[in-house]
Amino acid sequence: MKRVEGGASVSNFTIALAGNPNCGKTTLFNALTGGNQRIGNWPGVTVEKKEGWLSGSKQRKVVDLPGIYSLNAGSEDERVARDYLLSGEADLVVNIVDASHLERNLYLTTTIMEMGVPVVLFLNMMDLLEKEGSTINIKELESALGVPVVAGTATDKKSVAEAVARITELVGNVRPSDHKPVYPNEIEELISKWEKQAGGRWNALALYEGTAPSELHGRIPTEKIAAEREKISSLLKEESEVILADSRYGFIRGVIHDVFHAQERRRSVSEQIDKVVLNRFLGIPIFLVVMYLMFWLAISVGSSFIDFFDVLFGTIFVDGFGVLLGSIGSPDWVVSFLAGGVGAGIQTVATFVPVVFFMFLALSLLEDSGYMARAAFVMDRLMRALGLPGKAFVPMIVGFGCTVPAILATRTLENKRDRFMTIFMAPFMSCGARLPVYALFGAALFGAHAGAIVFSIYIIGVLLAVLTGLFLKHSLFRGEPGYFIMELPPYHAPRFKHVMIHTWTRLKVFLARAGKVIVIAVFLLGVLNSLGTDGSFGNEDTENSVLAVTGKAITPIFSPMGIKEESWPATVGLFTGLFAKEAVVGTLNGLYGQIAAAENNVAGDEGGEEEAFSLGAGIKDSFVALKDGVLGISGGIGSIVGADVISGGDEEAVAEAAEVDISIFSLMRRGFTPVSGYAYLLFVLIYFPCLAAFGAIVKEMGIGLGILEAIYLTVSAWAVAVFYYQIAEGGNFLWMIVSAAIMVAQFFVFRAIGNRNRKKEALQSA
Repeated sequence: MKRVEGGASVSNFTIALAGNPNCGKTTLFNALTGGNQRIGNWPGVTVEKKEGWLSGSKQRKVVDLPGIYSLNAGSEDERVARDYLLSGEADLVVNIVDASHLERNLYLTTTIMEMGVPVVLFLNMMDLLEKEGSTINIKELESALGVPVVAGTATDKKSVAEAVARITELVGNVRPSDHKPVYPNEIEELISKWEKQAGGRWNALALYEGTAPSELHGRIPTEKIAAEREKISSLLKEESEVILADSRYGFIRGVIHDVFHAQERRRSVSEQIDKVVLNRFLGIPIFLVVMYLMFWLAISVGSSFIDFFDVLFGTIFVDGFGVLLGSIGSPDWVVSFLAGGVGAGIQTVATFVPVVFFMFLALSLLEDSGYMARAAFVMDRLMRALGLPGKAFVPMIVGFGCTVPAILATRTLENKRDRFMTIFMAPFMSCGARLPVYALFGAALFGAHAGAIVFSIYIIGVLLAVLTGLFLKHSLFRGEPGYFIMELPPYHAPRFKHVMIHTWTRLKVFLARAGKVIVIAVFLLGVLNSLGTDGSFGNEDTENSVLAVTGKAITPIFSPMGIKEESWPATVGLFTGLFAKEAVVGTLNGLYGQIAAAENNVAGDEGGEEEAFSLGAGIKDSFVALKDGVLGISGGIGSIVGADVISGGDEEAVAEAAEVDISIFSLMRRGFTPVSGYAYLLFVLIYFPCLAAFGAIVKEMGIGLGILEAIYLTVSAWAVAVFYYQIAEGGNFLWMIVSAAIMVAQFFVFRAIGNRNRKKEALQSA
């Protein structure tokens, strides 16, 4: 870090961007850095950390701090911003202020100025202010605050270029402002008395206010601070927090009175739109239409590219890589490990790229247009019953298409508690990959009632998500939900560059983090599926693989939910379902097909000659799949969730759609009753999500909570399936007690973990 003062030019510096949510901070960050960004997490927390570089130069760093309203350290975002500003790593703090909401935004400005750090004010959204007919005297504002002020619009290239030039000039030439709020005499005298002992005015004020970082604790005895606070509150007849806030707002109002000149305000276009969008009767229908369009873009449009990525990456990294390894004489185990394991993992990650991309694209469009805040407002009352903000409803809707983007969509939630609760709930939404399993069992066991059965599974998933929210609200995430300030930014047309940068950076994070977990996990499962008990390889989806033998061995665990010993292929399917839930269908088809062939003394397809590998043909097939996928894009909700296939319970249609042999239906009926089949579907609904989803969960919450959620889902799946089966069959009362006891035990375990985590967080913030 190189700090230069006194007018010297600076080529090596760090700028920190600070501001309220929706003030245009991220827009300015994207405009300053373009694609030269890196996204990670701040050390020790899950708060997102964004860094970028001006003009691609690694010596000119820009750090985008979390959007906050104050530095009170009441949330992780506020603690992260406060600690970074105190660290001195930034040569200059650029405080972005929404010029059209000057009073509210200047509260953060005031608290940053009090820290004694060099600050430049960037007045954003000046175009909106001009449309309202209002003006701000920039020179007077600079004089009143004692800091340089740069005015502009973050969405305007020329304005940003001028701002960058001005801010770059100011690096090293800005001194901390000495213009600060004046507090009541009792507080000012106390701060002056403590200033030397605390190590500065801000330290003394923070200790009095109760917002000081942990390293300052002990400089003034806690008992002494509490006594002085109580004494002053008693004298001034008001709580200390209110006294300090009133003093700051008094300072701000004095500044605004001198610099801000407003004309009589007309109702804005945004307010006129909100009269319809936020209408108590029209708000929810409009929200559902918008959610459907987002769902359609992410799932229907995104899914049309999946086969292209699947075939292309399978051709290159699995088949092609396997042929290459074979041509140089690599042993079977090397081919299986590298092509069948690592290659298959890369192929699996690639298939999620289009869905994740289109989901982030849809979310970026909604956020940039200003509608996302309205969606949160519309659904807030409903979601508050679960202790969540209205915005949490969006990932739940997304989950009906794919769990991976649903989990990643929780990034739109500012509060960590809200994000984590939503991540725990999202897997209960039946994703599109589960539908082939539902449809297969529905057609095989329920005939004409298949549609109703599948619909009931979807509804049960929603109910279980709600119950999970209530469960977590009183256990793992017990306590009051984080405060939720409803910010309604003005509407505007989404900006292409901003939307694409935001979408691309999110996609890169998914590939870099979740992708690693997926590749490793798919590699391990792929090896177990290929490795035979005799040490040979190439035993995929056969009863000789280690995975199949393991499945047979643990089948008795599932007997309380009606899984018979001869239904061991269904148990193996649960393992392969970890790749992706639709893999359950492929496993059942392969294993039941082998059983049918053995019973009929048919050799199957083994006599067929294996088609020679052709890279060109594989790439050609991928583009054929792309064309078919694009032509197959449909706008109907029925086609998205598969209602058009399952509505009539047509076995041939379901078998064709799921790409299975219709002959396996009779074997499934032999191994399952309708009750045990439904219990199996309940297990598939609830248990461990696919590896891609698990990778996303770990990325968002960390490995500890990720494993905890995986255990919770799988244990709950067994308990719910067993409880249902025993009730429906009038079975063993003991199993009912065991399954109920498991859920109760989970509650107390989660409650204990929650208490421990809260104590740990309290110590960190103390």
